[in-house]
Amino acid sequence: MNTPVTIIGAGLGGLTLARVLHVHGIAATVYEAEASATARAQGGLLDIHEYNGQLALKAAGLFDEFLKIIRTGGEATRVLDKDGNVLIDEPDDGTGGRPEVHRGDLRRILLDSLPADTIRWGHKVTAVRPLGDGRHVLTFADGSTVTTDLLVGADGAWSRVRPLLSKAKPAYLGVSFIEMYLFDGDTRHKASAEAVGDGALFALAPGKGILAHRESDDVLHTYVALIKPEDWIARIDFSHPPTALARVAEEFDGWAPELTALLTDGETAPVPRTIHALPVEHKWDRGPGVTLLGDAAHLMSPFAGEGANLAMYDGAELAKAIAANPGDVEAALIAYEKDLFARSASTAAEAERNLKLFFNDNSPQSVVEFFTNYQSVK
Repeated sequence: MNTPVTIIGAGLGGLTLARVLHVHGIAATVYEAEASATARAQGGLLDIHEYNGQLALKAAGLFDEFLKIIRTGGEATRVLDKDGNVLIDEPDDGTGGRPEVHRGDLRRILLDSLPADTIRWGHKVTAVRPLGDGRHVLTFADGSTVTTDLLVGADGAWSRVRPLLSKAKPAYLGVSFIEMYLFDGDTRHKASAEAVGDGALFALAPGKGILAHRESDDVLHTYVALIKPEDWIARIDFSHPPTALARVAEEFDGWAPELTALLTDGETAPVPRTIHALPVEHKWDRGPGVTLLGDAAHLMSPFAGEGANLAMYDGAELAKAIAANPGDVEAALIAYEKDLFARSASTAAEAERNLKLFFNDNSPQSVVEFFTNYQSVK
C-alpha cells in the first residue's frame, strides 16, 4: 500500500500535522504503536503558549475548542523552600498567556477533528528503509508494510525515523523524576493541598525538588526531582512502592512534612522518569522525503515548558509548508527545517539553562529571581 504523507506517532505534534493538512485538503495517514486512543493515561497539565501552541491550534481551526478546556486558575505559581516558607505566590489573573489544559483533553480535541480513517492504531514500526527518490518502506510489528512519498517522524524521544537523518541519540541530563498522584487533596491531604495552592508548586533546594500541580477534581500531581546518576535511580526497585518511596524520601529528610507528604502519601505506584535530551543545536542534512518534528527532532528537558508547544507548532508549520509548495516536497521540507532548527536550538538552550538554575547551589533563590524577572517583563 502507498500513502503520500505518512506520520509516525499520534502524539500532539503528529495529530496537529494531520489536522492542519486536513484543513488544507491534504490527506495523511498516522501510524501509532498504541492499540487505541485510550491505551494509556495521557499525563497531566500542559501550559499552552500564545506564541506557539495557541498559534498551532488556530491554524488547526480548533482554538475555540481549546478555550473550552482551559483549567481556570491553573497558571498560579508558588515557590517554597524546603521548610515550607512561601517565597513566591503568584495568582492566576488570566493575563499570563500560558493557560493550562489537560493533555488528554487536548489530544481528544485533535483526535475528534480528524476523519475516522486517519489513524491506524496498533502499528508499531520495526524497520524503515529508503527506496530512493524520497520514498520509504515501513515494516510494522505485525509484518505488514507500507510505502510512502513523505515520511514524518513524530514518534518521540526514541524515534525509529530519526536514524534516517541523524546519528544523535538522547543523553541523560543527570536529573530523574519520580511521578505520583494524590486524590481528594483538599479533604484527605489538606496540608499538602494548601502548600501546592491553586496551580504549580516548586519546592526546591540544591540538587533536588518536590514539584506539584493541582489538577481538576482535587487531584495533586507530584514530580519529585533528584540530581542523581542514572544508575542510582536504576538501583531502586519501583516494583515495591513502599520500599522505593522510603528510599527516595530519605533524600528529603528534614523537609517540611506537608511537602514530603506529596511523596510519601502518593496513592499511585511511583513511576521513575529519567530525563534525556538531544544536543542543543541538533540538526541534520536534508534527507529526501523524510523529516522530524517534536521530541524526535529536538528532545529537551521540561524546564522551558515548551515540549508540547513546539511539537504542535512544528506540526502546523510543516503542514503549512507542504500546502504552500504543492507537488514539491523538498522545497517544503527545506523551508520547514530552516526555521525548525533555529527555534528548537534557541528553546533547547533555554531548557538547559533553566535546568541548571532550578537545582544549582543557590536554589531556591535562583528560581525566585527567575520568576521575578519573568513577571517584570511579562
